[in-house]
Amino acid sequence: MFSKNNKRPTTPDQAPQAPPSIISSDLNIVGDLHSAGEIQIDGTLNGDIRTHALVIGETATVKGEIVADAVRVLGTVNGQIKAKVVKLAASAHVVGDIMHEDLSIETGAFLEGHCKRMVVKEEAKPTAQTSQKTTSGDVSAKKPNSQPVNKPKTANA
Repeated sequence: MFSKNNKRPTTPDQAPQAPPSIISSDLNIVGDLHSAGEIQIDGTLNGDIRTHALVIGETATVKGEIVADAVRVLGTVNGQIKAKVVKLAASAHVVGDIMHEDLSIETGAFLEGHCKRMVVKEEAKPTAQTSQKTTSGDVSAKKPNSQPVNKPKTANA
C-alpha cells in the first residue's frame, strides 16, 4: 500500500503512445506505409497509407490511397481518402474522392473529386415502443380458438 513501486497494470487504452513517425521534407518514398499510430508527412510519398492518424504537411505530396481514422491535409494529395474525420486546411490541394463521416474544408482549400459521407451503422437496440409491442401487443383483443357460442333454442321460449 505504501510501497515506492506503485506500478498499476495498464490497459490498452492507457498504454503509452509512441511518438508520431515523421517523413521530412527532403525524403522521397516509393511504397506503402502501415502504422497503428500517427504519421506526419512533409516529403513525397508514392504509395498507399494505412494508419490511425495522418497529417500531410504543407510541403508534402502524396500519390496513393489513404485509409485512416483521422486525416489533416495541408499539402497535396492525388488519390482517394477514406477516413472517419477529414480536415482540409486552406493550403490543401486534393485531387480525388473523399469518403468520410466528418468533413471540414477551410476557405481556400482546393478539392477536385467527390465527397461521400459514410453511414455509421449502429447496433439495433430495442426501443420502449418495440418492447411494448412484443410483450403486450394485441393479445388481449384476440383470443385464439374462440368461436361464437350458439345457444340451443328451447321449445318453451
